[in-house]
Amino acid sequence: MHRSIAAQAITSAAHSHSHLSDDSFSLTHVTFAPKENRNRQKSVSADHTNKKSEIGIGQENCNRCISNFKVHCLLQTQVIEDDQAKRGGQVYVTNIRGQVPPLVTTDFTVQDQGNASPRFMRCTTYSFPSTADLAKQCKVPLAAIIKPFATVPKNETPLYIVNHGETGPIRCNRCKAYMCPYMQFIDGGRRYQCGFCSCVNEVPVQYFQHLDHMGRRMDLYERPELSLGSYEFIATLDYCKNNKPPNPPVYIFMIDVSYNNIKSGLVKLICEELKTLLDRLPKEEGAETSPIKVGFVTYNKILHFYNVKSALAQPQMMVVSDVAEMFVPLLDGFLVNFQESRAVVNNLLDQIPDMFADTNESETVFAPVIQAGVEALKAAECSGKLFIFHSSIPTAEAPGKLKNRDDRKLVGTEKEKTLFQPQRGVYEQLTKDCVAQGCCVDLFLFPNQYVDIATMGDVPSHTSGSIYKYSNFQVNGPQFISDLRRDVEKSIGFDAIMRVRTGTGFRATDFFGAIYMNNTTDVEMAAVDCDKAVTVEFKHDDTLSEESGAVMQCALLYTTIGGQRRLRIHNLSLNCSSQLSELYKSCETDALINFFAKSAYRAMLNQPLKTVREILVNQMAHMLACYRKSCASPSAASQLILPDAMKVFPVYMNSLLKTATLVGSTELSTDDRAFHRLLVNAMGVEETQVLLYPRLIPLHTMDVSSEVIPAPVRCSEERLSESGMFLLENGLSVFLWLGQACPPDLIQNLFSVPSLGHLPSEGMSLPVLDNAHSRKIHSIISSISQQRATSMKLLIVKQKDQSEMLFRQHLVEDKGLHGGASYMDFLCYVHREIRQLLT
Repeated sequence: MHRSIAAQAITSAAHSHSHLSDDSFSLTHVTFAPKENRNRQKSVSADHTNKKSEIGIGQENCNRCISNFKVHCLLQTQVIEDDQAKRGGQVYVTNIRGQVPPLVTTDFTVQDQGNASPRFMRCTTYSFPSTADLAKQCKVPLAAIIKPFATVPKNETPLYIVNHGETGPIRCNRCKAYMCPYMQFIDGGRRYQCGFCSCVNEVPVQYFQHLDHMGRRMDLYERPELSLGSYEFIATLDYCKNNKPPNPPVYIFMIDVSYNNIKSGLVKLICEELKTLLDRLPKEEGAETSPIKVGFVTYNKILHFYNVKSALAQPQMMVVSDVAEMFVPLLDGFLVNFQESRAVVNNLLDQIPDMFADTNESETVFAPVIQAGVEALKAAECSGKLFIFHSSIPTAEAPGKLKNRDDRKLVGTEKEKTLFQPQRGVYEQLTKDCVAQGCCVDLFLFPNQYVDIATMGDVPSHTSGSIYKYSNFQVNGPQFISDLRRDVEKSIGFDAIMRVRTGTGFRATDFFGAIYMNNTTDVEMAAVDCDKAVTVEFKHDDTLSEESGAVMQCALLYTTIGGQRRLRIHNLSLNCSSQLSELYKSCETDALINFFAKSAYRAMLNQPLKTVREILVNQMAHMLACYRKSCASPSAASQLILPDAMKVFPVYMNSLLKTATLVGSTELSTDDRAFHRLLVNAMGVEETQVLLYPRLIPLHTMDVSSEVIPAPVRCSEERLSESGMFLLENGLSVFLWLGQACPPDLIQNLFSVPSLGHLPSEGMSLPVLDNAHSRKIHSIISSISQQRATSMKLLIVKQKDQSEMLFRQHLVEDKGLHGGASYMDFLCYVHREIRQLLT
């Protein structure tokens, strides 16, 4: 029987605060500042229905009150709806420092006027505390989630490209920050003061411009770097390896042709799909063809390379059986332009399934496959991406051979963390080689049993690659095909280095994401695409000025698809305040929970899960207790007071504690937990938001003539009804839940059968039928899928069927199936923790 997380934490939390070390993800005793009398807001008790900046709950009869409190004030879905009603459809202009953007769930248009769009950068708070002591006191993490390649919607202006010719971009002599709207021109325009380090620099002669009567350059609005938050510079040869322009990147497709993959039809499916997909390789704006070259490798225990030179009548295979000393047996003809070699490539793709049709080889290698890709890129002197299609744990005698270490007896013990630590050695060196060469690894996994994702996913996750997992793959893999298409086609940059510079008084100290770091400042990414986000934590090293605020600049140097070196710059300015109430008012819950998820998922590699969960709860309690003590108006200790901007923070935190990765149950597969951990590590704010609070959409009451998606309801079993039909999505999966008393006409319209009883318990699919209901539901699913980073598998579940268990574990307000408190119990527990801290 699982004890809830709250229950697990309760036993030791009262005394646990002092024993945790004071590192970046720990808690120590917090002392609270004297009460501030300024900026106080009235708190409201639960029986009030009007919403104000704070919400109170009486502790007497805690459950009843919290229930009351939830109904009136704490509807997660209500917060989302309110923001959409208030800010949806509007233009968000970025000209105000420290302005809190709309929620990630709100539909808005961005107009860049000096600060980066929230699509590129979001912060945990838009008002930093002015001193380190205040930051320590409130325990609110100061962080930015940066998605440097985020997709810009069609109705927004794409990034301008600035070319300063051979002199290159203008930078501060001292701190090396790039020219941006925070630079102050002085001395009639001949010099400028850096907005980051205050150093006064000479303006290069060719960049000089007179100032107007307000001290602004006359060409302010003609130069993107002086008036916008985000833009790109064309980089000079100094920014290139060996001072040479880079070659265009390559894509190498590496297919595991062992027995299982041939038998299941996977190899045939991949080869068929590639024939059409290679026509859709990404290309530069306005270009007719893609400059990306392609290569092909098949492997089991040995590797087969293919010469697909356009002059050949037939492709040629070359075999490398010595996998301990990997080399590429041919250079000319291995990496080719698809348009020129189309006939030979298509010929090869037709032949591969037949070539291995009679194979009995079930053992595979893995590390040598990646090594072969790196060697090929080295020989071609370019960066690129490996697409690896693999299905089993690599047990063949070779470097990187893995053994099964899936020991469920370790779950819940001090050694549980070892299940998620990658096996070192060969894979560590491979990561370094890949990053140095700009070789990104995308791994498509098709496991039937344990494959040690913690280790196999290590190279992809440190080279900014993606990991996809399709358990028990069947030939009709529309989800896999959809993911592969998107993965091949998406916009991407290569061989990237990112640096985050800050104004004086604070600095970037920690980085989380699918990245590699050789030192403490440079974030290295073998590739950077539109889905990858890096979470950056900041710490004070001096007092921040309330007058000048806090400024940060993210500079990303990368190679375009066409082989051009560019710098993508994102700038953001925040407020600073000595009033903690300002910090709490400017918090953004969605960004906060992204930070907490990533830091917890990193901490679990070194600390017991129980400790990690306690740290999360304790830090949240400290944040809320500090608010109560320093910012809220006096009220009875029996009231739970939450800042307006954090109304839904506890529901997210409880949901995070119940994720498969953190909950620690022997019923959950180690690989699934490791996979989930690696996925979240690379996610942006939108992805973690919907993952931790899925959308539950009622379909039985929808207006089929409207184009609008029905408003989601609270993610709890009590919102389901026997006569209803609900769609639940969390960015990774979509469930269609059918109540036992679902109207027969609705079932007929969707499945073409007379009633629910006629539907099988498993393996159901949703046919496309010619009626309004069917069209509407398919349109909703399609619309949701377009917003998500990966293709989502649709699972149809009937109430009270066994498959319903999968669906129920996503109802995050209820008690967790594998352990974890209900939202109501969790609130009571957090309230007790806060009261303990206050007394």
